[in-house]
Amino acid sequence: MLKKYRQDWGLAVNMTVGEFIEFLLAESKLLCIQVKPKNHPNARVWTRYTWGDVSPFLLGVSYGKGAYLSHGTAVFLHALTDQLPNLIYVNKEQSVKRGDSASGLRQLAIDRAFRSSRQRYSQFEYAYERGRFLILSGKNTGSMEVGSIALEDGSTVPVTKLERTLIDIVVRPAYAGGVYMVLEAYRRAQPDVSTGTLLATLKRLDYVYPYHQAIGFYMQRAGYKPEQYERFRNLGLNYDFYLANDLRDLTYDSAWRLYYPKGF
Repeated sequence: MLKKYRQDWGLAVNMTVGEFIEFLLAESKLLCIQVKPKNHPNARVWTRYTWGDVSPFLLGVSYGKGAYLSHGTAVFLHALTDQLPNLIYVNKEQSVKRGDSASGLRQLAIDRAFRSSRQRYSQFEYAYERGRFLILSGKNTGSMEVGSIALEDGSTVPVTKLERTLIDIVVRPAYAGGVYMVLEAYRRAQPDVSTGTLLATLKRLDYVYPYHQAIGFYMQRAGYKPEQYERFRNLGLNYDFYLANDLRDLTYDSAWRLYYPKGF
């Protein structure tokens, strides 16, 4: 822009790019937004320039190439909750890694992982004057089942599709407000869910833990038809599993071999 408009705008021949940016900030609607790390003081600050106001959602996915919105933010954008998000979840997938084998899964390891350990929670939180972002280093999926949603200002943002979102919040319920919010999302999603897509996406994600038991449990509790949730039961009930990590006062559902909070 400096090269293109230097002569037309009567700019000095020795004006630098930095000076040009300062000129635009002072003389036009160009805005400079700085998103700063909250708990990693040495992490980089994002600096973004925009002509006028910009949606926090659009700003969030500018974090890096291939970033997309997920979990609780996707729940909101798919209208599965009425709660305005106070934290925007931005997923920047990890590089490809060798997967663990489900054949090595043991009941003792499941119990140890879910009974006494909290869900792993990202520490990469960033903020600016209009919002906060949590950067998730999600499993590498090649942006599987990521689509786009139009915002009120007409812009579009990449976000996990409905079925992928429902799987993600079962795997990481803390990123969606907890198990009760997950159940509400399943209730609201029922008219639009494709059970086939949900099942196929779960298989492609290839998780070691038997999350299909939790998904089927949620579907049954949310009032889905038996022919929908029974497809997940048919994947096998080979282990006792848990609705989430570090739950207290548990009840056991023998039909799904699943522990869940009492009164759920």
